[in-house]
Order: sequence, then structure tokens, then C-alpha cells
Amino acid sequence: MSGRSKRESRGSTRGKRESESRASSGRVKREREADEDSEPEREVRAKNGRVDSEDRRSRHCPYLDTINRSVLDFDFEKLCSISLSHINAYACLVCGKYFQGRGLKSHAYIHSVQFSHHVFLNLHTLKFYCLPDNYEIIDSSLEDITYVLKPTFTKQQIANLDKQAKLSRAYDGTTYLPGIVGLNNIKANDYANAVLQALSNVPPLRNYFLEEDNYKNIKRPPGDIMFLLVQRFGELMRKLWNPRNFKAHVSPHEMLQAVVLCSKKTFQITKQGDGVDFLSWFLNALHSALGGTKKKKKTIVTDVFQGSMRIFTKKLPHPDLPAEEKEQLLHNDEYQETMVESTFMYLTLDLPTAPLYKDEKEQLIIPQVPLFNILAKFNGITEKEYKTYKENFLKRFQLTKLPPYLIFCIKRFTKNNFFVEKNPTIVNFPITNVDLREYLSEEVQAVHKNTTYDLIANIVHDGKPSEGSYRIHVLHHGTGKWYELQDLQVTDILPQMITLSEAYIQIWKRRDDETNQQGA
Repeated sequence: MSGRSKRESRGSTRGKRESESRASSGRVKREREADEDSEPEREVRAKNGRVDSEDRRSRHCPYLDTINRSVLDFDFEKLCSISLSHINAYACLVCGKYFQGRGLKSHAYIHSVQFSHHVFLNLHTLKFYCLPDNYEIIDSSLEDITYVLKPTFTKQQIANLDKQAKLSRAYDGTTYLPGIVGLNNIKANDYANAVLQALSNVPPLRNYFLEEDNYKNIKRPPGDIMFLLVQRFGELMRKLWNPRNFKAHVSPHEMLQAVVLCSKKTFQITKQGDGVDFLSWFLNALHSALGGTKKKKKTIVTDVFQGSMRIFTKKLPHPDLPAEEKEQLLHNDEYQETMVESTFMYLTLDLPTAPLYKDEKEQLIIPQVPLFNILAKFNGITEKEYKTYKENFLKRFQLTKLPPYLIFCIKRFTKNNFFVEKNPTIVNFPITNVDLREYLSEEVQAVHKNTTYDLIANIVHDGKPSEGSYRIHVLHHGTGKWYELQDLQVTDILPQMITLSEAYIQIWKRRDDETNQQGA
């Protein structure tokens, strides 16, 4: 081979090598650039894979079949059964107990490892978690549990409550009518249970509290505990009227704890109280907690129950004074009749004195009195003497405004220096069609179109004054039937039997034009 051809072959080889190296460096560069571009993509892919696996795990938890709905009870205070803390409380859905937290050293975590109970519900956020793996469970089959913990009602459901006569079936198989549900007597709180049952069957009050939006934005001063009463009463209303309960009764535990706290232990769970005292305190406390005032600002409580009357008062001379001096004193301004307008939440009806002696058969006759006889106190004519430590007064009363729902409290208990005495007199009253027009002043009668009332609730006190027990008769508007409730017992009752009891508190509904006359 000549020198020229050798040089040419060497040059072509070198050129080929250079072009190959250029091509390979370009390829490496492109690959590097491709690698740099795909790194975030790889992260997204990895993240998506992780999310997909977590999502798959959340939606396919293997422990859902361990949930035991028969032990779930959300009526009690939401606090950890070990630390007694309200913070981050979780319910174990296998045994029903409450535990705190879900971190590595938390009581819920330890419980899940120790007893192999894996499914927990956060009682505040209503989210489900699997422990100890600590992932959220997403499953539509758990919706019934969150509904029992926090029932909600639409406007349409609330509007139809009094039209429904359908029985609901609890998880344990028992059937019940929403609203006609037993309340647990924890120790001696049946006096409060009866009042709460009565108020839960007053439709406008019930409807207001079934919808939390009605009151959740009411502003209260900082540190005010009274609003707790409103929140707990709303929760109790929603539980009593829940058509999807797991059991056919409700425990008023949280409600009563709020009562003990807000009344500064005046009313207790462990000690029998007086139904009328509790009703009076509760209505006034609810009114003020909802932002109401004595005169100007109204609330749902005053809209439903508040009426007004005129009170005429005349001072009497001392009975021991001579007749001439008495006569002279009656001409003084101090002894002239005065009149004040006053509002009321309920009317107190006085019973005639019960007989002290037994009849010839050595038995005490239980006296009876018609309702209209004891209502005569409010006709504006009947005068009643009231004694204080120093002075005596004559008073008479005349109604000027009748509320949509009228409460009668029949005064059965009188206190003397030694003990409390109970009057067993039976009040004879019709269940429907009680017309109160004659108790209104003439000028007011023209304004009041409707003055006829029907009974919707009747609270009865049985037994001795300080011991005794309470039960209640309520009308279910949907069926038009009467039911008797005593603690957890619910039985239907004939309307004729209601009048034979020692009635203590009654709630009457004004019959407006569109009112149906069920239960008549």
C-alpha cells in the first residue's frame, strides 16, 4: 500500500472514531437530560403508587367485621376511660370503650395492641382509623355509626315528624316510635326525665332544637357555661327523635351533667328533686342562655310558653286590730288595690285542702275536684289571701294573653315547719277542648281568636313527697295515641286512664284553625 492511501485510511478511521465519540456523548447527554426530566415524574409515580396503596388499604380494611354495634353507646360523656381526658377521645368499635389519642404511646394504641381491637372512631371529627397501623378507614357501611353519634335532620324530615306513624327498628331488633323513647334513670333523676320528655313533645320547641343551625351562632360572653345547657338539650332532642337508633332508649347522662353543673348542684342525679322547681329553672336558664332577657329580647322559649296576666293586690290590716281602726286604715292609700302586668311561663293551680279524718269505713276518701274549679283563681274575681311574715294581702288574677302552649302546675306539696305534705286530690279534667275564654278580660277576648286547648303531656307524681317517683303521659301526634313513659318502660294507655292519676304538671296545646284534633 502506498503512503498516500495509508494516510487516507488512518484519517478516515480517526474521523469515524470522532463521529462515534460525538454520537455517544450526545446520547449520554440526552439520556442525562431525559433522566433529569423524569425525576419529578418518577416521584409523582412513586407518590401515586403510595397513595394508591394507602387508598386501597383505607377502602379495604380487613377488620371491619370485628365492629360490634350492639356494644356501642354514645350517650355518655366523651372522655378517655383511663386518663379521663376529653382531648382526642376515640371510641373502640369492638368493645365500645373510649380511649385517648392514636399515637405510639397513647391509650388507644396500647389498647389496640393489647386486645387486638383495631377499629376506632374519633368522637370529634367522626373519622374512622385502624390501629396500630394508623391509617384512616373510608367505608360507606360505617355511616350508620356516625349517624347514631351525631344525628342530623333536614327541614323536610322535621316538617314530617308529626305526620309519621311508622315504627322504627333498633339494631337489637326492638321497635320504637321516634320521640316516644324511654330515658334511663341513672339513680334518682326521674323528676328531670319526665320534664325533658314533656318538652321534647312540644313541636315548635323540638323543631328549633333539632336543627343545630338555629342556635350554634348565638354569641355568649367568654367563660359562660350556661350555653352548655342549650347544646346538650339539642343533642338529647336529636337522640330522642332519631329514627335510626341502635337501641330503643336513650341515656340523658350528658344532659344531666350539664344540669348539675349549670344549676350549681341545685338539681342532682343522685337525689330526688321537684319537677316544678326543675321545669321553672330549666325554662328560664334556656331562655337566658339563648340570649333572652326579662322584657325586651324574646327566644323560642318565650314564644312557645310565655303568657301574661294582671295581678290585683290589696293590703289587709292586721287581724288583731280593733274593727274601727281596720275601717280607718282601709281608707289609706297604702291599703288601696294596685294592679301590675306580669308575664308567666306556667300557671300554678291551688288544690282545696284534703280531708284530715277517715270516713266511717276507716278509709280515707280521696277527694276529687274539677279542673274548672281550680282554674277559677284566674277569672279576675276570685280573691285569695297571701300571708307573709309581717303582712297579709288579697290578690286576684286575670289572664291577658294565652301562649300557644300553656303549662299548668298543680300545687300538691305544702311545706310547714316540720315536713312536706302531699295533697292526693284527683283533678278531673277533659283531655281535649278546654276553653279558657272566660278567664280573659273582656277587651282581650276580642283579640284572642283561639282560646281552646288540648292536652299533649301529663306528668304524674306517685308516692311520698320526698321519695316518690315520676311518670309521664304523652300524646304521639303522628298516631294520635297516648303513651305512658316511666324510666325505660314505654306502654300505650287509654286517654280515660290519664285523668285517674295524681297529675302534677300538664302541657296544653292551643287549638289553632289548622290544628288536627287527634287524641280526642
